[in-house]
Amino acid sequence: MKKFTSDYINNHKYNIAIAGTGYVGLSLAVLLAQHNHVTAVDIVPEKVELINNRRSPIHDDYIEKYLSEKELDLTASTDAISAYKNADFIIIAASTDYDSSRNFFDCSAVESILELVLKTNPDAAIVIKSTIPVGYTEGIRKKYHTPCTIVVGDVGNPDHVRAIYNRIYDSTCEDKAHLFAALLKQGALKDNIDTLFMGFTEAEAVKLFANTYLALRVSYFNELDTYAESKGLNSADIINGICLD
Repeated sequence: MKKFTSDYINNHKYNIAIAGTGYVGLSLAVLLAQHNHVTAVDIVPEKVELINNRRSPIHDDYIEKYLSEKELDLTASTDAISAYKNADFIIIAASTDYDSSRNFFDCSAVESILELVLKTNPDAAIVIKSTIPVGYTEGIRKKYHTPCTIVVGDVGNPDHVRAIYNRIYDSTCEDKAHLFAALLKQGALKDNIDTLFMGFTEAEAVKLFANTYLALRVSYFNELDTYAESKGLNSADIINGICLD
């Protein structure tokens, strides 16, 4: 496995395309564009125009701050083919809505992007940031014969830009996975960032269970707050006390 030192990373600039400019895609775009050339692709011209004018199409304090204050090598475009054809990494951050009645993730947008990427630039490393079902990556690797697919965990939050990037998951292309992890660390403010590498199916499972755990925590503390309010209690004191455990 190749070692990517900070000197190596700082002396190389990579072309990165990001498919999707929602919260996840745009978070990664502003993070990576600090040190690399990033092209954010979206089908909505109005969103593209806003980003190119350094205005965020979504309300988020950190994304707005990075767009307005940071020197970013970031371009937005509706031309996916031009963005993908020279990219070293192509990040898929398309929405995969979950249908609870069918127990099914709609991954059609991911596969549409994947098909275009493989026609345009089959040598690029494909990074899947979308939420996908367990076993999905293995299935598309067999279906499309993708040469390098990296599954990425919870790293796109701009709050993590100043805090921690802590779950990057390896696939079969180990060197490119480690390089991509190094690029994420390069844009973060915190040193000594925890990073885990594992197989893509385990990565998918961790991502799904982590999302579920977060949802449970939010629900738990919402219920606690409701209880505290009904009893005239200070919910912040209770939460702080529980979090010491």
